[in-house]
Amino acid sequence: MRMISTPPRNRPGRRRGPRLGYPAAAAVFAIGMAGTTLPTPLYGLYRRELGFSELMVTVVFATYAVGVIATLLLAGNHSDAAGRRPVLLCALGFAAASAVCFLLEGGLPLLFAGRLLSGFSAGLLSGAGTVTVLELAAPEQKSRAAFAATAANMGGLGCGPLLAGLLAEYAPLPLALPFLTHLALVAVAGVLVLLLPETVRDPRRHARLRPQGLYVPAPIRGVFVPSALAAFAGFALLGLFTAVAPSFVSQTLGVTNLAVSGLVVFSVFLSSTVGQSLTGRLPARTALPLGCLVLVAGLLLVGASLWAKALPLFVLGAVCGGLGQGAAFRAALTAVGEVAPAAHRAATVSSFFVVAYTGISVPVVGVGALTMWLGLQRAGLAFTACVTLLVAATALRLVRRPPTAAAPARDDGRRDAGRPEGG
Repeated sequence: MRMISTPPRNRPGRRRGPRLGYPAAAAVFAIGMAGTTLPTPLYGLYRRELGFSELMVTVVFATYAVGVIATLLLAGNHSDAAGRRPVLLCALGFAAASAVCFLLEGGLPLLFAGRLLSGFSAGLLSGAGTVTVLELAAPEQKSRAAFAATAANMGGLGCGPLLAGLLAEYAPLPLALPFLTHLALVAVAGVLVLLLPETVRDPRRHARLRPQGLYVPAPIRGVFVPSALAAFAGFALLGLFTAVAPSFVSQTLGVTNLAVSGLVVFSVFLSSTVGQSLTGRLPARTALPLGCLVLVAGLLLVGASLWAKALPLFVLGAVCGGLGQGAAFRAALTAVGEVAPAAHRAATVSSFFVVAYTGISVPVVGVGALTMWLGLQRAGLAFTACVTLLVAATALRLVRRPPTAAAPARDDGRRDAGRPEGG
């Protein structure tokens, strides 16, 4: 999911070796993020092999969000001090370690370890990867680089299930070949990182971590709360598709082809990328409620597809929901970033992403728990109903009180005692 880091205070350092530009950094970003969703179409195979429940699938998935949140809080801005390349290499190392855990197939403990390491990788990549892409772009390339960062993030997340689904369905070793392929891609990404110029001047290789606190200044909470709720709901949809969509496709809709499952999940992330790009020029006060309304339409289509057991409706819901999620997410992030005071911007944005990543984990675990009592179809219907009500209420609140109606909080240079300063 798209993350940002505070603007670096250091100028780009001296470039040595081949001068790779932002497309190479975007490729590294995409490869790393693809690994975080690689297991999505494979959970059904793990269930049959290890014999655990749908609830356990969602808990394993949610471990990823725990890793992301912990990394954001502990090392979200570490690349500003240590340099971009060391942090990117560390993120790729976590991605490789995650793949090894899945390759060993040692039961649930290794699955949990693999997802946690994947979360560490995503948490580091999301900040350092985005900033590296932007910093390597020339001034006239900034707009294209911003889109490349978004496309690499969401496109990478979407390509993971697509790659794993195709390999698991049409190639041998369905639980091994996807991760072996990703390890090879990670090796290529590692070489690219070594060839990338360092964009932080005088990086401190052994810089200490500076954990970020969570803080939302009181004057901007009227903007933050509805924006964060919209992000929460949109990420809940992404979590649903990433964690349990393959189970819906196979058990409720009767389609057992893993490539189809991967393609459905890919369509959500691709649509999210398109939604972000289409609303980039709209003001947040327009794009945010509009995105929420499109997200509501997508959720209704997903619910209808589960009720009617119709795959075309499910795919249409994925596309529509992804468009709405992308539009709402970009607008929400813009709204929060615009009103956050400079002295607390990092902490405020970190708080925003903690809410978002809570949305990708907690509701999905709820779906897994409901399947124990209601079955998968009814649990999915209950999920879509609850999230639809949340998004509809948020959209109504945004229409009545647009997020940009509040003036940005004035930064008078003072800090509350004990509050972290934004980078």
